[in-house]
Amino acid sequence: MTYRERITMEPGKRGGKPCIRGFRITVYDVLEYLAAGMTEQEILADFPDLEPEDIKACLAFAADRERKFVSVPPE
Repeated sequence: MTYRERITMEPGKRGGKPCIRGFRITVYDVLEYLAAGMTEQEILADFPDLEPEDIKACLAFAADRERKFVSVPPE
């Protein structure tokens, strides 16, 4: 399975931001929770509709997006 099977983008939902399986929970929400120190278990407890694979999909989405950025070499 790839993140593309779990991450959806719908123009009328959350401004077209990438969401998890059509829910109103965005990839960015999950990444912010992780960055703030929440554990996967805490996120899953707060959002019972989410599954562990959803969190992994958010991380894979972010990694793929980062990989697509072009880096500028330092001068």
